Amino acid sequence: MKKSFKHFSWLLLLLIPLLIVAGCGKSSSSSNKTVKIGIMGSDEKIWKPIQSKLKKQGINIKLVTFTDYNQPNAALTNHEIDLNSFQHTYFMDQWNKAHKSNIVSIGKTVRAPLRLYSKKVKSVSAIKKGDQITIPNDSTNEGRALHLLQSAGLIKVDSKVELPTPKNITENKLKLKITAVDAAQTPRSLSDATGAVINNEFAAEAKLPNKETIFKEKINKASIPYINIIATNKSDKNNKTYKKIVKAYQTEATKKLLKKYYHGLTIPAW
Repeated sequence: MKKSFKHFSWLLLLLIPLLIVAGCGKSSSSSNKTVKIGIMGSDEKIWKPIQSKLKKQGINIKLVTFTDYNQPNAALTNHEIDLNSFQHTYFMDQWNKAHKSNIVSIGKTVRAPLRLYSKKVKSVSAIKKGDQITIPNDSTNEGRALHLLQSAGLIKVDSKVELPTPKNITENKLKLKITAVDAAQTPRSLSDATGAVINNEFAAEAKLPNKETIFKEKINKASIPYINIIATNKSDKNNKTYKKIVKAYQTEATKKLLKKYYHGLTIPAW
């Protein structure tokens, strides 16, 4: 009996170091949690270098690409991703109101002035009676696009309506056919429409040249709500790892990448 106990004691002594090593390994892997960031496809080339940089700091990032604006916030609320970087503050606020969610900004990324593009005319003054103009159909960017067309002198909208739709147009002297389509389809609509109001990420994906811009949004105090952001759920707003990700984005290197790939379409906002 004593001999068996002695053998057991030696076996236990041999196993203890192995158990400690195994325990440490488990702790290490749990600390290196992968952070999933939802982005639009055109931003992948901006985030890839940041992803590589953060990996050296022990922060693993998985980029999750989306094709329309309705997906990233739903995925964030459902905890399918941890952060997203695609929207401006105004879009986030309207989403929270509509869906009773608690998404918050943890850092600024870029200003992306909305633009009116055309392959058929060279200026706003060349737009003729009855021409078609397409705009994004999500409520926030639809209203923003109509305000852009108003600034261009093409229409007037009801000033009492916060998020106007084509139904809220109060003056349309040229009787323009203003059609709301999925934001991702606005570049394609240029083959038929005289003009299209296109968000920058989709303009970049479609490789639309700046020379096809016939009007763009002014950058002033009124455009502050349209500054793009990195967002997360309110419960995670103080996450230290997420703050490191914001810091890694807001660098001179990112400014150079934005200039390289977007050619002035987007402007750093930090």
